[in-house]
Amino acid sequence: MPWEKSFDEAEVLDKAMHVFWEKGYASTSITDLTTATGIQRGSLYNAFSGKQELFVRSLLKYDTEQRRTLIQKLERMDEPVKAFAFLFDAIVQQSLDDPKKKGCFLINTSLTLGDHDAAAQKIVGTSLREFTEFFEQQIKLGQQRKQIPKSVDPEPTARTLFALLVGMRVMARGSFDKPALQQVADQAMRLVA
Repeated sequence: MPWEKSFDEAEVLDKAMHVFWEKGYASTSITDLTTATGIQRGSLYNAFSGKQELFVRSLLKYDTEQRRTLIQKLERMDEPVKAFAFLFDAIVQQSLDDPKKKGCFLINTSLTLGDHDAAAQKIVGTSLREFTEFFEQQIKLGQQRKQIPKSVDPEPTARTLFALLVGMRVMARGSFDKPALQQVADQAMRLVA
């Protein structure tokens, strides 16, 4: 008789994503995953082929639900400077509202990227590249609309904005408080003023 799932795969994936997000791949054990998801080790391996596949699918879920959704929301604002301000203010607020100081799952993973397989590396690489491209496209749009000065060089400024975003996410995992994070957010906005 073939094996049949007796659980909601999407729910299990969501629970696993939160474990990996909080602990990271290396620090997450199979026991952590079975405890969090409520499924047995055998069922976990039958459904996901093991920890690595579950991690990759969790990372992809996070990328789809968090990063892609956020970029779409920012693009719908159709006002680049306002979108940047919203983004950096949101990072400050999310950081303060996160008692576990998890930061961003994608950025956390990027810090140990060499320890991951090609599938995880591709998800992270694509995500980081697309976020930088978002900044560059929005700078160019702001310049076309005369909201961002032509003296702002889109490509290096986009990379700098993304680096500041990454820095804020990493800082927030430590002991940096609101004023420190807000200073970085304010500095980011000066780049496009």
